[in-house]
Parts: sequence; C-alpha cells; structure tokens
Amino acid sequence: MRAIVQRVSAASVTVDNEVISSIGRGLTVLVGIGRDDNATDLESLTKQILSLKVFPDESAGVMWKKSVKDIEGEVLCVSQFTLFANTSKGKPDFHRAMASGPSRDLYGSFLKRMGELYKPEKIKDGKFGAMMDVRLTNEGPVTFTLDSRKFEYVEQPAAAASKKASASVKQSDAVRTEAAAATAAQASVADARAAE
Repeated sequence: MRAIVQRVSAASVTVDNEVISSIGRGLTVLVGIGRDDNATDLESLTKQILSLKVFPDESAGVMWKKSVKDIEGEVLCVSQFTLFANTSKGKPDFHRAMASGPSRDLYGSFLKRMGELYKPEKIKDGKFGAMMDVRLTNEGPVTFTLDSRKFEYVEQPAAAASKKASASVKQSDAVRTEAAAATAAQASVADARAAE
C-alpha cells in the first residue's frame, strides 16, 4: 500500500457538486492499494500515518515533534488507485493496482483500522470509485510518500546496477570462453600440420 500524506489546515471532498466530507487541521491521505497487498500492509501503513511527526511543538518552537494524534487533528482519506500507475511508456498502466472489488474491501478495512488506532470520528473519507474534487490547503507545504513495502514496489537503482554488472560479467566470461576455444582449435590445427 502507498500513501501520499499532506499536512493541511483544511481539506474537503466534493462529489456531484456536493461537499461530502471535510476536515480542519490535520492530514489529507491519498491511498493506493497494490494488487497483492494484504492485512499486513494495511497494519503497517495505518501505523506509519498516525505516528508520523509532521506537526511542530508550538509551545517549544520545535518542528517535527507531533503526530496528528498528538494535536487531535483530523484525517481525510481518499482512495487513489493511480498511485500504482506505471508511466514508463508515457500512457499510464494500472496493472499494479488491485482490482476494484477486493480493493474496496481492503480500503474499508483500512478506514476501520485507522479509527481503531485513533478515534473513528476523526477519520473522514471520500467516495470510493467516484469522480471526486479534492480541495486542500497544504500547510508548509509538507508532503510525504509512505509505502508498506517500498523495496518490492520499486526496483532500486543499486539492484538494477547489480543485475547489469552481473550480466556484463557473464557476457565477458562467455567471450573469454569462446576465445579460449578458438585458440585451442588453432593450436590443434597447427599441431596436425606439423605432424604431417
């Protein structure tokens, strides 16, 4: 699961020209669900969101000291399957996102767990699958990307470089083997001629 978390002073969701959800100070969370995400991912992401220290301790004048729970802020969650788009070819491909049916169920469980770990009345929602207008005032701006298992979702440059290096070594070994074989063949021919 993936979340784009924004610190906001206010946010709202409008569907068909009607405001269906709104919050004051707190977090707006865009939530994407991958095709093989499960309850473990859900548990990881909810805890990350609610423990993330994005608010200042204003009395002490220190930044990054308090979570949304610490300030008793609100959380507006919005389902966002496009977070798992593959855009490498220009046109977005959404095969990495979970299908609508199971995704709806897991998203519902996500909202429920957010309420269990905090306060249900503080957790607000958009409308799953609907065309939504999301309006917010980002305070900062402050935005974070959270993943339940990032190293499985995105191939890391080091891993890619390692694969490339490994392939290069294998290719070099193959070239050396072919060269050795050619040299041995030439030696055999030379020996045969000398024997004649």
